[in-house]
Amino acid sequence: QVQLVESGGELVQAGDFLRLSCAASGSALNKYTMAWFRQPPGQEREFVAAVSWMDNGITHYADSVKGRFAISRDNVKNTLYLQMNSLKPEDTGVYYCAARYSENIRLLPAEYNYWGQGTQVTVSS
Repeated sequence: QVQLVESGGELVQAGDFLRLSCAASGSALNKYTMAWFRQPPGQEREFVAAVSWMDNGITHYADSVKGRFAISRDNVKNTLYLQMNSLKPEDTGVYYCAARYSENIRLLPAEYNYWGQGTQVTVSS
């Protein structure tokens, strides 16, 4: 079992930056592919970014965040991060951390076994 707790969400202005963190407990993260999803108001949960547990740390990003967001993991601290730069109002939503016990990155929420409670990010124009 993995417990995930996100933090770092807040209200910011367009163009600002934020770093989200996801602290894991209950199991070491080094065998889990980790991902960030977000749920904009009134919309379904969508993929943002993921990083494989493999040593080369393969990453994958949604087109909407590519070049602005960076996902990283610290397996010693058992923590996942999402650095978000040049934020836009359309980045607003609840951001969730997720984990799946596999080396393969997947883009659908149903492919992930463990979820955090979410952290709210609001970007004002």
